[in-house]
Amino acid sequence: MNITENQVMKFYKKIEILNPSQLSISKISKKIDISIVNWEYSSEVVRWKGRTKVFLNADLNYQQKWQEFGHEMKHVFYDAGRQEFLPNTYVYFQECKADHFSYHFCIPTFMLQNVSDLSVYNIMNLFNVEFDFALRRLEMYQNKIISKGETMCELQYM
Repeated sequence: MNITENQVMKFYKKIEILNPSQLSISKISKKIDISIVNWEYSSEVVRWKGRTKVFLNADLNYQQKWQEFGHEMKHVFYDAGRQEFLPNTYVYFQECKADHFSYHFCIPTFMLQNVSDLSVYNIMNLFNVEFDFALRRLEMYQNKIISKGETMCELQYM
């Protein structure tokens, strides 16, 4: 596993979330003591006086909120400060990293490895994500396996 996959796994194991049915915004936010606020604007993270709040767009469906939550959690874990004071290229870099992180946060590799039916629809249902998100994560996972010289047949017996 790469660094992001390991960090996500360690985080989830530390808060005792070990299978897809335990993945939820409310459960995770409660375990790490961050507030979730639904509002009409785009999603973002705010830190104020030692407290962290994740603002999620209220118009999103639950799958979209979960995916946005995964994106925002990268900012919670790794970023500090306000983006309006950063160069645009660095903001773009942070956002690309957060997008990548969200795939691993919402569909953790250590959980994905235990899924016997690696179909897009099964991943959608197990991890409560949208089709395109599940498809992209499955592609990422399969590309990683192929690059290691493993086949999908071998994967089924891991």
